[in-house]
Amino acid sequence: MGKRRKKASKRSSLQVVTLCISTALVLILVGLVVLSVLSARNLSKVVKENLTVTLVLSEEITEPEVAQMKKSLEGKRYVQHVKYISKEQVLAEETKALGYDPTEFAGVNFYTASLELNLKSDYANRDSMKWIGAELKKHQKVKEVDFQQDLMDQVNDNIGKASIVLIVLAVLLSIISFSLINNHVRLGVYASRFNIHTMKLVGASWGFIRRPFIWRAIAIGLVAAIIAILVLGGGVYAWYSKFPDIMVVITWEVLAITAGVILLFGLIITTFCSYVSVNKFLKMKAGDLYKV
Repeated sequence: MGKRRKKASKRSSLQVVTLCISTALVLILVGLVVLSVLSARNLSKVVKENLTVTLVLSEEITEPEVAQMKKSLEGKRYVQHVKYISKEQVLAEETKALGYDPTEFAGVNFYTASLELNLKSDYANRDSMKWIGAELKKHQKVKEVDFQQDLMDQVNDNIGKASIVLIVLAVLLSIISFSLINNHVRLGVYASRFNIHTMKLVGASWGFIRRPFIWRAIAIGLVAAIIAILVLGGGVYAWYSKFPDIMVVITWEVLAITAGVILLFGLIITTFCSYVSVNKFLKMKAGDLYKV
């Protein structure tokens, strides 16, 4: 009798460990999708804010006027950053690139000063640039407004396509994850179907019978979520150790949200699947238990 109990206990422990590991693997996949979606959003923001709008300034503009214009532009709701590039800076860059000083032949610095604007990501699109460009051209000392329209359109188009793919992938993976976790939980409850029926025969309420299974499911979901979070966290740290700049895209906020989603998904799915599985066997008659 004692040997049978030990075997049953070992079998039950093995089932719990297997369920924890399998659930953790599914949660890792869920976490990867969530991490990818959130990181893609940050990446698109970084890329958009690195696109520049160049204001070519008039030759007659003075330093005080440049300073005033720069300050005015920095106060605009659509501007992320403003950088002033003087004629001398342009000349120095061209001299370095060409290998000689162009003024030696021309006798004068024919380059013009400019202001480079980095727009906020919400405004880095064709529609916004129409009215932003018209507004910037109103400045009397602005000769030309140049922005990377083709590159901007290409970036927005690629980001849109990537977002659709990630969303579809997230939905499909959520369905697959639910199915896998549900099957694993149901197998765990299936092994105890005769115990459930016995407890029902002696008069135990359904809530009393469900309680230990629900608590076990919560514990499994919690342990699996912690394992998944640690694995993903270790992967991100290994990536960060080689590419520190990755934290611009994978921020602490992204990591916190990903961990929260993994934890909630693990707890809710395992608890819900356990609840449904136990109810299924509670509704069965004794003869039906041998047929499943």
